[in-house]
Amino acid sequence: MQHKKAQYVRGRGGGLKRGGDSSGDELCLGSAQPGCSFKSGPVTNGTAGRRPTLIEPERLKDFGEEDLLNGDVKVHDDKVTETPEIVLMDPPKTRRLSEFRIVTRPAPQFLRFEDISAAAFRIQTEIQKTPCTYSRLSKQYGMEIYLKKEHLHYTGSVKERGVLYLLCSLTQEQQRKGVIVATDCNFSMAVAHHAVELKIPVFVIMPSCCSSPRLRIYRDYGAMVISYGSTGHDSQKHARHLASENGYMYLEEDESAAYLAGLGTVGMEIYEQVPKLDAVIVPAAGQYGLLAGTAAAIKHLNSKILVIGIEPESFPLLLQSLKTDSPVKDIHSNPNRKLYGDLMERSLGENTFQLAKKLVDRVISVSEEDSLVAMLRFQEFERSTVDTEGAMGLAAILAGQLPELRGKKVAVVVTSANMDLELVRQCVDRALVLDDRVSKFSVQLGEWPGDMAKLLDFLSREDVRLLDVCHRRQGDKTDLFKAKV
Repeated sequence: MQHKKAQYVRGRGGGLKRGGDSSGDELCLGSAQPGCSFKSGPVTNGTAGRRPTLIEPERLKDFGEEDLLNGDVKVHDDKVTETPEIVLMDPPKTRRLSEFRIVTRPAPQFLRFEDISAAAFRIQTEIQKTPCTYSRLSKQYGMEIYLKKEHLHYTGSVKERGVLYLLCSLTQEQQRKGVIVATDCNFSMAVAHHAVELKIPVFVIMPSCCSSPRLRIYRDYGAMVISYGSTGHDSQKHARHLASENGYMYLEEDESAAYLAGLGTVGMEIYEQVPKLDAVIVPAAGQYGLLAGTAAAIKHLNSKILVIGIEPESFPLLLQSLKTDSPVKDIHSNPNRKLYGDLMERSLGENTFQLAKKLVDRVISVSEEDSLVAMLRFQEFERSTVDTEGAMGLAAILAGQLPELRGKKVAVVVTSANMDLELVRQCVDRALVLDDRVSKFSVQLGEWPGDMAKLLDFLSREDVRLLDVCHRRQGDKTDLFKAKV
């Protein structure tokens, strides 16, 4: 569209008139003139600052016919040479509500890899980086076995990682008042040690049935030990009362994010120490926090690495929970409390269950006998004494439950090594019998001189070493002049 330009100059009274035409009336844009359609006011963005007044109908001719006849208004003819084609758009189609796809916001993750990485950075100066060494048992079982020796921590347990980061996550007010525990387990020992190192007051409430050597361990760490009640329930109740009365932080092994993040640092170290890893075997007893945290770290770094959880056959809490698709609180079983000890403090929370369900590839249960033989293998081939929980990972391998890992590179987490010496001796004796290394038999001998010597001479020719001999005379009248050996 072509338009002719017109020039305007400011006339008297602040109005504008066309350039070159002094006789024309001024065109008002901002001043109060008779017949002007705008009231006085500043011009802003091309419009008057005040609202324009309406033009009366009888005044329309003043701006049309009369001015045109008097010659005061010059008319310019505009010629339209080209008009763009106007394309009409279709009206928007109305969509039904059912046609809209509802995008749900993803649920926040309970344990993120960023939390585990932050925990690793925070505890790196107080927690040693335990070795992950190649095992001599690799050739025997046809796979490359690397043992992550978490039992080498100061308190002999992997739980130091989670406890230290949990204590560091407390507020300054909570650290000033102190913490309190009431269970005799690896978790409490880790709390006693690291709370003293961080200069946090720590109190340990134990029942009177707790042995003196165990109480001495907590005192050596620097904790204040108090004996109360005859059972563990009494000591826990008293500890909660002291916590509420004095403002202490009552700590127990749970599934808090800080505790799981600290335990998850094991997975980060394994990934760094063993290149081209194929699988990780993690004990899944107790609170299952180690399995959940390690799986979260490993799967984030490499989702192709298998994560396998191991739990005792006498109380497979995680296996039952996976079958029912909900965390099982307890199982009616009668495990060996003396042997499993710390594993009996078992509990499976919702968070750890969801992590295990999503990230763990397989869960296996091992028998008590396999765990005892695995403890024997550690003493023979690794020169290490571990407890039942620490031996469960190797127990799954020697029991032949993981044939798919033959020829693979496998890391096994050795979690702890806290067991009384007398119980260690009993476990070794039992393991020797299970491994067909020790046999118990009895024979009847006559009480004639030289009968015992003949028996010992026969055993020596068979290359048999006697560990113990019990010679007992029979009290039955039918077995006169005979003895049972």
